[in-house]
Amino acid sequence: MGTLNSSSLLFSHLITSVWSSNWRQIVTPRSLSLTKVTAQFLTHSYRPAPCSWSFTKRLVGSTSITQANTTISTSPSNVYPGYTSLLPCPSKNGPPRIEHLIVSEGGPVLDYICKALDLPTLFVADLIHFGAVYYALVSPEPPPSATPEQVKLFKEATARSVLRKRASLKGKTVREAQKTFRITHANEFVEEGTYLRVYVHPKRFPRCYEIDWRSRVIAETESYVVLDKPAATTVGGTPCNIEECCATFVSRALGLDFPLRTTHQIDNCTEGCVVFSKTKEFCSIFHGKIREKQVKKLYLALATAPVPVGVISHYMRPVNRAPRIISKDHIGGWHLCQLEVLECKEVPWPRAAVEAQNGVEDCGWPSKDFAYECKINLLTGRTHQIRAQLAACGAPIVGDTMYLPASIKEIAFPNINPFCEANSESMCDESKGEAVEEWIAQHGKEPNAAIGLQACEISWDGGACFYTARAPWWRSL
Repeated sequence: MGTLNSSSLLFSHLITSVWSSNWRQIVTPRSLSLTKVTAQFLTHSYRPAPCSWSFTKRLVGSTSITQANTTISTSPSNVYPGYTSLLPCPSKNGPPRIEHLIVSEGGPVLDYICKALDLPTLFVADLIHFGAVYYALVSPEPPPSATPEQVKLFKEATARSVLRKRASLKGKTVREAQKTFRITHANEFVEEGTYLRVYVHPKRFPRCYEIDWRSRVIAETESYVVLDKPAATTVGGTPCNIEECCATFVSRALGLDFPLRTTHQIDNCTEGCVVFSKTKEFCSIFHGKIREKQVKKLYLALATAPVPVGVISHYMRPVNRAPRIISKDHIGGWHLCQLEVLECKEVPWPRAAVEAQNGVEDCGWPSKDFAYECKINLLTGRTHQIRAQLAACGAPIVGDTMYLPASIKEIAFPNINPFCEANSESMCDESKGEAVEEWIAQHGKEPNAAIGLQACEISWDGGACFYTARAPWWRSL
């Protein structure tokens, strides 16, 4: 890895996730050019993004701070793979790698990152095209886990005497200057002292290259497009990848010369109806309909156990990260979650070949003779709501690698869930805090492919606009 001048700062680390799901609601594709980055770069507007730090020991490679041509490393060698270009898309995601830099010498951002991280020009250009590079005028504070060297370098770069000399900070508070924005031009100039965050290993979505996107379009009007979203894809992109998403690929498939706008979200592992806006005006109108509960969404869920018909209510912990923890009992400050099970019928468990074709993971559910297809009217729209609520009912969704393992554990140890009925009043606050952490640890990872969940219908304006998805994957012969 290349070295920097004496005022430089390099934080390197691996993390599994540092972003809230709310960010995805405002991500839209910036480019309709060919996926392969060329020498030409499009002009796009800047978008603010939340900044988050997390230092953990590297799974591979070394965590290092580079200063004055001296490298302090926690491991003897860097074993990251060689870098050339982001394409072709790998079939699997590797370990995340995020680099935090403070610019030591002003110049084009592409040139600086190539030099600082010893990466080839085409690869860094790809990262910028994918939306994987962010900047802030002033570096955010490192976390409590930062080393003394990292803290020292941060303080040197953000000393008041240093910041006072920077004309770009005039009239801004430190908090304002620490807001991060996406870099969208490879030749964008970054001045000395600018903070850069580089997602060297952005999360990839190989499924995007396997889909006949035109065939997935349910409807197209002058104002909007309705898509039957395939599982294992993201609606509007992620913080580190706005290229490999439904909005971008559908825009291309329809030959549009502008990017579609996202109006709402469903999980990456969920398939079914999603509405994209062609105009800013319709996007605003549709958001208003959602706020006023004029948009009706029906889901099909393939549960591992029968679910009672009727309204099911829980309360979700107001913590914006997965897994979503819910309680049957009301807890102050927690969000009400309600869904209505319209019907629940016993169906054969999907054949192994069908599960394999759709990438559904075997989570170890003990009985696979039958599954239970539930039609659900979503009354409130919380993240992971259907998945978390059905799991709390003892009927997790087929293939849900996050919530199904915890349900299996609860079958073996009924009191492990601190929010189950038996524990509702038996724990003191201190013991409950420890129990919550233990309960969270029983959950697995976010699914990489399909689960038994489909947004099967969406309608608004009293049913005047009504759209349905194709048959769900588990009905395949």
